[in-house]
Amino acid sequence: MAFTPAPWPRKLRSQEWWGGTSRDNIYHRGWMKNQGYPHDMFDGRPVIGILNTWSELNPCNAHLDILAQKVKNGIYEAGGFPVEVPVFSVSESTFRPTAMMFRNLAAMAVEETIRGQPIDGCVLLVGCDKTTPSLLMGAASCDIPSIVVTGGPMLNGHFRGERVGSGTHLWKFSEMVKAGQMTAEDFLEAEASMSRSAGSCNTMGTASTMASMAEALGMALSGNAAIPAVDSRRRTMAQLSGRRIVQMVKDDLKPSDILTKQAFENAIRTNAAIGGSTNAVIHLLAIAGRVGIDLTLDDWDRCGRDVPTIVNLMPSGKYLMEEFFYAGGLPVVIKRLGEMGLLHNDALTVSGETAWAQVKDVENHNDDVILSNDKALTQSGGIVVVKGNLAPNGAVLKPSAATPALMTHRGRAVVFEDIDDYKRKINDEALDIDETCVMVLKNCGPKGYPGMAEVGNMGLPPKVLRKGITDMVRISDARMSGTAYGTVVLHTSPEAAAGGPLAIVRDGDMIELDVPNRRLHLDLPAEEIARRLAEWVPQATAPEGGYAMLHHLHVGGADTGADLDFLKGCRGAPVGKDSH
Repeated sequence: MAFTPAPWPRKLRSQEWWGGTSRDNIYHRGWMKNQGYPHDMFDGRPVIGILNTWSELNPCNAHLDILAQKVKNGIYEAGGFPVEVPVFSVSESTFRPTAMMFRNLAAMAVEETIRGQPIDGCVLLVGCDKTTPSLLMGAASCDIPSIVVTGGPMLNGHFRGERVGSGTHLWKFSEMVKAGQMTAEDFLEAEASMSRSAGSCNTMGTASTMASMAEALGMALSGNAAIPAVDSRRRTMAQLSGRRIVQMVKDDLKPSDILTKQAFENAIRTNAAIGGSTNAVIHLLAIAGRVGIDLTLDDWDRCGRDVPTIVNLMPSGKYLMEEFFYAGGLPVVIKRLGEMGLLHNDALTVSGETAWAQVKDVENHNDDVILSNDKALTQSGGIVVVKGNLAPNGAVLKPSAATPALMTHRGRAVVFEDIDDYKRKINDEALDIDETCVMVLKNCGPKGYPGMAEVGNMGLPPKVLRKGITDMVRISDARMSGTAYGTVVLHTSPEAAAGGPLAIVRDGDMIELDVPNRRLHLDLPAEEIARRLAEWVPQATAPEGGYAMLHHLHVGGADTGADLDFLKGCRGAPVGKDSH
C-alpha cells in the first residue's frame, strides 16, 4: 500500500504547548524543566509518550518499567524527547468483577491522555490481555503515530517432567482434582511451576494472541509477538521500537494508514493459523469500530474458514511460546499465509515496509512447532461463527480447541441462570446431567455479569469427569480464557440480560449444534419462543452511579465488540490546545 511521508521538518502538535515565548508557552515549558530537562529538548523535536501499563497488581506487566527505559534509550538515540506516562492497567488475574468490564474505561483514559497532552507519537507498552486492545483502541481514536511494544510471554512451566502451560494446566489440573486423579496437595505444588518468570501467559492465550494480532495488523515491529519477557532480545525490540516511533512521527505514519480492512483480514487469518483466542474476535471488532472499519462476525467466518491451524501450541497443541519463538515466531506464520495466497501482501506496517517485505526471507526452524499445511492441527482453524434462533446475531467457537465428534451434536439443555447458580449446582451428585447434555450458562454477557467474564468454559460435573469424559458442549453469552479448551460456544448474541433467546432456554429443551453448517438451534416452535420472550422479565438493573452505570447503559453486544456505543467510529474532540 502506497504511503507518502509528510515533509520534515514541520511544526508538531507539542509545539502548541512548548514552542514560543508567550506566557502560556513558558508556563508549560517551565514546569517541565523542574525535572532537569535542558532547554533544547523543547526545540520542536518529536515528543513521544511512552504509555506504560506497568503495575505490580498486573503480574503480566510488572516488568514493563525495565522495557520503558529501553524504549527511552531508543527515542533519545533517534533524536526524540521521551516522556513516560502511566495509564490504566487492567489485569486479567486481579480485576473484579472481570477485566473486560474495564477495557473500555482504559481505552477512554488512554484516548484522553493522548488528546489532552503535548504528545506527537506514542509507544503503547502493553502485555496483559486487555491492555493491548485498550491502548490500541485509544490510540486509534486519536490517530497520532503509534507503535505497540508487548512485554512478552513468561518462560515455560515444568511440573514433574511435564511441560506446563499457564491457564491451560490450571483448568486441566483443577478438573483432575475433581475427578480424583490428582490430590489437592499436588495441585498446590504444581502452582509454583506455572508462573516462573516475568511475562504474560506462555500459551497461545489472549495475551499472546493479542500480541500476535498487533503484529499481524502491522502495529508492531515484525517479530515482536513471541520474544520471551526475560530474553535480552525483548529489550532490544523495545529499544528499536523507540527509535522507529520517532521516524513515524516525522513521516506522520498514523494508525489510520495501517489499520485498513486488509490489515484486519490479515489479522483474522493469522488468528486462525496460530489457533488464537476467541477473545481476539471481540477486541478486533472494537478496534475496527474506533477507526470506522466495517468489520463484522461474517468477516471472521469468511476469512478464517479455509485457514489451517499450523502453530502447535497449547491449548490447541502441545508446545508453548518459548518454542514458538525459537522456531521463528509469527513472521514464519505470516510468510506461510502469503505463500498460501491468504495474505494482503501490500498491507502497510509501522516499519514503513509491507507485510510481505518483512517476512519473505524468514525460515522455520522447527516444523513440529510450526507445522506444514498437511500436518495442520485442523484444516479449517478459523473462529467459527454459528447463527440460528438461539443466536440471531451470532456466537463463536474455536474449532482447534474443540472435540471433532461434538461439532455436530444434539442434546438436552441443563441450564444455569448465572454463574452463582452454576457454582451451586455443578458439584451436586443429584444434578440431572450426563455427557450427552448441553450445558447452558446465562447472564454472563457484557451487561449480565457485568462485563462478560471468562466463565464460558464451565468445568464439567464430577460424576461425568469420573467416567473419563473431558469435554461436553457448552453454550453461554460469556467469554473464555484464551488458555482454555473444549467444545464451547461463546459470545451468544443478543445476550440473555438484553433479552436474547438464550434468556428463555429451560432445562430439558433440545439444542442442536451443527458447526459444519454454522447453525445453533433451539428445538422449539417459533410460537413457543415468541411466547417465552414476551413473558421474559429483565433481571439486570443499572447500577446507581459511576463507571458501572455508564457501562451498563451504553455497552454494545459482543457481536459488535462490546464497546461503548458513543465511542464507535468517533474521533472525539480536536486535539487540545493551550487555554491558559
